[in-house]
Amino acid sequence: MNRKPLSKGLALGIQNRRAVVTGASSGIGAATVRLLRAHGWDVVGVARREDRLQALAAETGASYFVADLLKQEDVDALAAHLAASGGVSTLVNNAGGAAGLDSVEASRVSDWEWMFEVNVLAVKRVISALLPLLRASVAGAPTGTAVADILTVSSTAGHFAYAGGGGYNASKFAVSSLSEVLRLELSGEPIRVLEIAPGMVKTEEFSLNRFGGDAAKAEAVYANVPDPLTADDVATTIVTMVEMPPHISLDLVIIKPVAQSAVYKVHRGPLEVKQ
Repeated sequence: MNRKPLSKGLALGIQNRRAVVTGASSGIGAATVRLLRAHGWDVVGVARREDRLQALAAETGASYFVADLLKQEDVDALAAHLAASGGVSTLVNNAGGAAGLDSVEASRVSDWEWMFEVNVLAVKRVISALLPLLRASVAGAPTGTAVADILTVSSTAGHFAYAGGGGYNASKFAVSSLSEVLRLELSGEPIRVLEIAPGMVKTEEFSLNRFGGDAAKAEAVYANVPDPLTADDVATTIVTMVEMPPHISLDLVIIKPVAQSAVYKVHRGPLEVKQ
């Protein structure tokens, strides 16, 4: 479905803003890069897969940086690159993932370790490394004329538990709490700490990765669900959040398809008025 783009320049100085988007090689990250570029932003996409980043750069005119956010040296190199090439005013922490749908008892500790690394510790690494650059982007600006953004893509799984969520719930609850604490710590600074918590989003890789490449299991998640969210839907919301006027902070946005009334309750089949 084609979406009408948002109006450009909702916030003062938006045409000169620079965003860094992690997890930019596919899904929500790639869609966010595309839409920010369509709105005139300077964008740096970050991911491990250089071939995907190259294709996205050729398509959109974005620049890119290859990095594994589980490695501190890569995050430090990213910060140095950004400092030398124009700084950054908006950070979109999108990289993350899920592994397995087993019970707490049966799930593998290694899956939990990976989810905490990618969903929590990588986010912390990037925030710590880029905060000085985010501060520099708004230093000296008159109150109400400029704002820097730290937007993290969490999940409804970070706010509502469900059976089988185990390590994914735990890691996403942790990153949601991280955002709440960071917002308190940055109180008084012109920096917005934003969180978007998507529910069911059908992308090409999320469920496939969660089920170890089992395409049948991945597709069953969305079977007969009317209009699950797309990566473009989430990207549209992300861009709306960071393009709000500088004095408005959409601290937490929970976004779900209408068919998903709760994280664990999804309607399958047509949506119809009850008689």
